[in-house]
Amino acid sequence: MQLTFDEDVEAFRAEFSAFLDENLPTEAQTLERPQSVSHMPQWARDWQRLLFDNGWLLPAQSPEFGGRNATVLQQFVHLDELCRRRIFHSFNPQGVNIVATSLIAFGTAEQKQRFAVPVLRGEMTASLGMSEPNAGSDLAALSTRAVREGDEFVVNGQKVWTSGAHHADFLLTFVRTDPDVPKHKGISALIIPTDTEGLVCRPFADIASQDNLDFNEVFFADVRVPAENLVGELNQGWRVANGSLGHERTMMWLLFADRLDNLIADCRPRTPLERDQYASMIMDYHALRAMGSAALARAARGEADTSSVSVLKLLGSEAERRAADVLLDTAGIEGLLHPVTGRYQHMNNDEYFASSFERYTRGIAATIAGGTSEIQRNIIAQQVLGLPRG
Repeated sequence: MQLTFDEDVEAFRAEFSAFLDENLPTEAQTLERPQSVSHMPQWARDWQRLLFDNGWLLPAQSPEFGGRNATVLQQFVHLDELCRRRIFHSFNPQGVNIVATSLIAFGTAEQKQRFAVPVLRGEMTASLGMSEPNAGSDLAALSTRAVREGDEFVVNGQKVWTSGAHHADFLLTFVRTDPDVPKHKGISALIIPTDTEGLVCRPFADIASQDNLDFNEVFFADVRVPAENLVGELNQGWRVANGSLGHERTMMWLLFADRLDNLIADCRPRTPLERDQYASMIMDYHALRAMGSAALARAARGEADTSSVSVLKLLGSEAERRAADVLLDTAGIEGLLHPVTGRYQHMNNDEYFASSFERYTRGIAATIAGGTSEIQRNIIAQQVLGLPRG
C-alpha cells in the first residue's frame, strides 16, 4: 500500500502550510472562546473569512464558495494538515460543513447567495434542525409539521439536541409536509431564521458540564416561513438530509483519528493492564488510519464505496470511546481536574483538551452523534454482509 502522495498533492499541502505559517491568529488574539458550535467570536469570523477569500475554507468547492476545485486527495491533505497542527476547521462546523454545503448542492441561486455564502464568509452562523424527541437516529419518523398557506409554510412542532441553535442566525430544518405518504417521502427542508416569531430556543446543559450550553430544545408555534425558503423540491427533503449527513461523514474517520491521537498523547498507563489497553489504543489508531487511507484511495479512483463510511464511523467512534475510558482510568482522581494536560491549543476545540472526565463523557457521545453505532452496525450487516433486515 502506498501511503505517500504525488508531487501535485504535496505541493498543494505545502502551499496551504505556508498560508497557515503566515496568517494563523496568535493565542493573544483568540482569548474570547466560542460558547457553542454556532457562536463565533470576531476573531473566528475574521479567520474564516480569510480562509474563504484564499480558497482554503472548503477546497473542494469553486472559488465562489471558498474553494479551489480540489481533488479528493488534495481535500485530504488539507484536513490532515489542520489536524496535524491542531486547528479546528471552522468554529461553526455544522453551518460550514453541513448547512452551507447542502445549500450549495440543493438550494436556489438566491439561497446560495443569501444564506450559504454569508455562512461561509463568517457573516452568519447556522445550525441543523433534525432530531426530535421521538425521532433521533430514525430521522424519517420526525413529526414537526409544515402546512402550505399561500406564499408561506406554517410550522408547528419541536426539535431537540439542536446544537448551537440559540446562537445561530438560521436553522436548516427538516419538516413533514405530507403525512399521507411513506415517512421517507413526505419530508421537506426549510430555511428558518431563528428570530422568526413563534420560534423559541431553550439551551440546556449536557453531562460534561452545567456551563456547557450547546444543546437546545427548539419549539415552533405557528412559525411562518416564506415558501421561497424551501430547499430542494417539496417532499424531497430525504435527499437533502442524506446529502447533509454525507457532507459530515465523508472524512469523519480522520477526525476520529485526530482525537484518538490526542487521547494517546495524554494517557499515562501504570499497571500491566493499563499498558495493554494503551497498546490497544495505538493499534486502533493505526488500523483506522490504514483503513481510512484505503477508502481514500478508492474515492480518489472514483469508486463508489458508501459502506466503508459506516465501517470507519463505527471503528472510529468506538475506538474513541474505549480510549477515553482508558484515559479516565489511568488519570485517577486527577481526571476530574480541568484541564489536566496543559497542552492548550488556541486554534482547536477546547473540549479536545479538557479534563479526562469530560473527554470520557464526550467519548460516549461520539458513538451517537452522526449516526449511532447500532445504526452503523445495521447498515454494515445489510449492505456489506448481505444479511436480512432485523
